[in-house]
Amino acid sequence: MNVNDLFKASFGQFGSVYLTGDAAQLDLDGASASRFVIAITMLEDVTFANDGLHTLDGLTSSISSESGELGVGDEFGATTNESTNTNMDQITTSHTFPKGITIYGKWDFVELNSGSCICYLAPVGY
Repeated sequence: MNVNDLFKASFGQFGSVYLTGDAAQLDLDGASASRFVIAITMLEDVTFANDGLHTLDGLTSSISSESGELGVGDEFGATTNESTNTNMDQITTSHTFPKGITIYGKWDFVELNSGSCICYLAPVGY
């Protein structure tokens, strides 16, 4: 990945998908998928479905519930919907992501419970 590709991803030049309302979803989980979600910008307050965020290929999750530097280092990826570790939190419909924020990570499945967002894409292998 070169610097030009990094700029393209940061400005959405690999594409984006608008999702709105309950059960709106983007499913890029498959052998033929050529893109993944690299960022999600909330256009309204958003809640994700109880199984609404899947990390790309089971990679370490992209969201931590820790706020301290040492805690994040120990528990990075603490919030996920794919966790089998009982010490980890799961994103549920009770977690609200406020309008105007952008979260970054590597997801291949996004499903909303409420609100609307733009999912920015990047090529697999990025």
